[in-house]
Parts: sequence; C-alpha cells; structure tokens
Amino acid sequence: MFTTPVGRFRLAALAEAASWVGLLVGMFFKYVVVHNDVGVAIFGRVHAVLFILYVVVALVTARALRWNLVTLFWALVASVPPLGTVLFERWATRKGKLADPGAVRAPLDERAAA
Repeated sequence: MFTTPVGRFRLAALAEAASWVGLLVGMFFKYVVVHNDVGVAIFGRVHAVLFILYVVVALVTARALRWNLVTLFWALVASVPPLGTVLFERWATRKGKLADPGAVRAPLDERAAA
C-alpha cells in the first residue's frame, strides 16, 4: 500500500487529519479543562510536520497521477480545514482521481472465467 503514490497519499491524508484532531483536543484541554499548553505544544509540532509531509506527498502524487491544476489546488486547500484531507481523499477516490495507474485490470474474458 505504501509503495505506490496513491497509498502514500492516503496515509498522509489520514495522518494529517488525525494530527488535526489531536491539535483540536489539545486546544480544548488548554482553553477549557486544565489551562495547560502541553497538548498544543506536542500536537502542534506533530501537525506541522504532517502538514508539510501532506503537501509534499500531494505534489508528488499530482505529478505521478497527472492531476490537473484544479485537482491539485483542491488537494492543497484541503489541508487547511480540520479533516479536509480525508474529505478530499474520499472525493478523489469517488471521482477516479486516485486510480492507480500501475494497477492493470485483467481483460473481461479472464475475469469472467475466474
């Protein structure tokens, strides 16, 4: 899964979204519960690294899958709102933007025989 651009993109999108959730939980604890910024300090750094990773992986994936500029634009914009990367990944999967070009389908005759 992680050896293809699609697999790496899906992992980066999920990791970036999870780091957003961690950062939001850290902010909740900082401002509502304990008034301590430890959670924000930890998840802020993690999120920063995963945000940069997502952007790099999105650029590499866009080149590998030959996305047009509009698709690339929305992939990058999706990294800004919380959980946007997962929403983009789901949309891109539905629209065929994440179809793995390395996956060769068997001819119809072979699939029917199986």
